[in-house]
Amino acid sequence: MANEIVEKLKKELLSDSRNGLLKVDGAETEKASAYCENYVSFMNACRTERECAAFIIDSAKKNGYAEFDRTAKYSCGDKIFFNNRGKSVVLCTFGRKPLSEGARIVASHIDSPRLDLKPNPLYEDSELAYFKTHYYGGIKKYQWTVTPLSLHGVIIKKNGESVTVSIGDKPGEPKFVITDLLPHLDKNQGKRTLDEGVTGEELNILIGSCPLNDGEGDNLVKLNIMKILNEKYGIVEDDFKTAELEAVPAYPACDIGFDSSLIGAYGHDDRVCAYPAFTSQIDAGTPEYTSIAVLTDKEETGSDGVTGLNSAYLKHFIYDIAESQGFCGRDVIRRCECLSADVNAALDPIYADAHEKNNAAYLNKGIVLTKYTGHRGKGDTSDANAEFAGKVARIFDGASVVWQTGELGKVDMGGGGTVAKYLADTGIEVIDVGVPLLSMHAPFEIASKLDIYMAYKGFKAFYEAG
Repeated sequence: MANEIVEKLKKELLSDSRNGLLKVDGAETEKASAYCENYVSFMNACRTERECAAFIIDSAKKNGYAEFDRTAKYSCGDKIFFNNRGKSVVLCTFGRKPLSEGARIVASHIDSPRLDLKPNPLYEDSELAYFKTHYYGGIKKYQWTVTPLSLHGVIIKKNGESVTVSIGDKPGEPKFVITDLLPHLDKNQGKRTLDEGVTGEELNILIGSCPLNDGEGDNLVKLNIMKILNEKYGIVEDDFKTAELEAVPAYPACDIGFDSSLIGAYGHDDRVCAYPAFTSQIDAGTPEYTSIAVLTDKEETGSDGVTGLNSAYLKHFIYDIAESQGFCGRDVIRRCECLSADVNAALDPIYADAHEKNNAAYLNKGIVLTKYTGHRGKGDTSDANAEFAGKVARIFDGASVVWQTGELGKVDMGGGGTVAKYLADTGIEVIDVGVPLLSMHAPFEIASKLDIYMAYKGFKAFYEAG
């Protein structure tokens, strides 16, 4: 009898911290696997923020979304999208309640750490041709050596013509790589700290070795590369000066583990939240409150710039749709509620000393509700109100969403931030919710299929909640 009482009290009073796969049935696991098959296809099709934005807009159009027209009048059930310079996208479905009562927003980002080509990238050294790069976002630079790379982006020629570049991901296409020093000769390199093992100026991409046939003089390998690019894209070297070209890992997304319960991919941060954010918005239909999915750019570098959420584009969009219905934009924003959908660090038992286990996120325990991020004494963050955190938790529980809480590592160990603080700056109620990852910001990150599906379920429940 005593044991029964103890078990009863445990069930009533203590948190259920079991593995999420033990909380769901086989049918739910199958739904998660099926959903993630489409997610893998998305990840393999979209390697950059531009490609993600194009994919999302195409999906929106196929599902009846029309491009936002500031002069139009919108009503319940109308679906629109706003394209911010081909790098950020906003999807909106007008709800049954008037916009004056606010909107439900899920905001994620579609940029990921990468290597950007410098304005004058092409050079030759020792009869090898290279591209010089400037890394984008927080990376461990040594992880990017000896990693197969593909090249994506846009070149604007002198006549104004736009040339799209995508090479290195399809079968039969060449890939590119940053070399590393062999262990036999790394006496000096081995004395560097891990952080300085490879410097930013050493992240130079090997792109060729063949000199121009029958040529004489210097830089014949460089000239041959430029000849190939001119024949393929019609560009000259000066066109690099204004181009946006990004080198990203050429790994395809794939199942990880004998049980295929995990997905490995480049760019989980934050496309693992962006994909559920926009697919759940599409699937939610006509909600009670107007629903808005924000797929933004520039989060990895501080959200600055016209396509980042530290700019005014989302605020202006909300003001515009409010004005179209005769409401004050400021009043609408004050009543908006938002999930800042960004990833969190899952506890890695190999590096467990970076985490405080009672407040760490874990793979397969669902999406992570993160009340605050920031650094040291909660600096540089939005610390969500308990009332809103509780409301989101009730929505998740009501929809049978598996969820957990988690901080970003031990206090004083480091830290990080999301778009939440920029949304809070506008007056929007916001809390961070996202998928936990292993190897975050690496060229190949790990996520759980169950957690990805729970992000979809959780975001959809939030959009649909009355």
